[in-house]
Amino acid sequence: MIDIVKAKKYFKEYVSKYDVLDSRIKLKIIHINHVSENSKQIAKFLDLSKEEQDLAELIGLLHDIGRFEQLRIYGTFSDKVSINHAEKGVEILFKDNIIRNFIEDTTYDDIIYKAVKNHNLLKIEENLLSKEELLHSKIIRDADKLDIFRVFLESKLEDCVHIETEDVSKEILSEEYFEDFSKQKLLLYANIKTNMDFMVACLSYIYDFNFVDTLKIVKEKDYINKIIKKIDAKDPYTKEKLDEIGVMAMNFINKRINN
Repeated sequence: MIDIVKAKKYFKEYVSKYDVLDSRIKLKIIHINHVSENSKQIAKFLDLSKEEQDLAELIGLLHDIGRFEQLRIYGTFSDKVSINHAEKGVEILFKDNIIRNFIEDTTYDDIIYKAVKNHNLLKIEENLLSKEELLHSKIIRDADKLDIFRVFLESKLEDCVHIETEDVSKEILSEEYFEDFSKQKLLLYANIKTNMDFMVACLSYIYDFNFVDTLKIVKEKDYINKIIKKIDAKDPYTKEKLDEIGVMAMNFINKRINN
């Protein structure tokens, strides 16, 4: 049995040992709570049982548990220059055995382990997962990406990119990034040349959502158009291509929803 109230209580206790006044810690805690709620909502949309909904909510609570040690040790949330935060998360949960503080029952350990480990991979390790492990890996990936859209709207854009800049709106979009987006491809961070590329890479998350219900939330909240409007690109070429990206994205979303 999953006691989600107890799990949330321990999560607050766990993060309290870090500097919760640090804006980066604060933003991560808020993100985790939103992802947890998103996971529960997606599980409801999928008409899963109450226990499965609680499990999805718990995985959302645990998916970024490795972020706090990552920031403490390396001073960054960038996996590229530090460690894989998902792998650190499963190490903390299962090697250090704090998982038992979140849930006493061991029944769901494999699902939790695999879902947390897979949440940030480029592709899910489908061949290595059971049906339940795959389902919850898909839920947490959708819930996580969905909240990144919210973060963009509620935070300074300069706080969202990995490269230091004074004004994202003045950045220029790489031509190849626009071309790849138009091919309905999930864009790779490894190929980013500008901060605008990073923003478009995040918009390409729509191509990686697993559930139509997640795309319905994206459409309902009008995330794509709001993010493009907030970016407010100053470069004429970039502004034109962002407008085209907005149209392409909404066409893709509407087609997925209506099929």
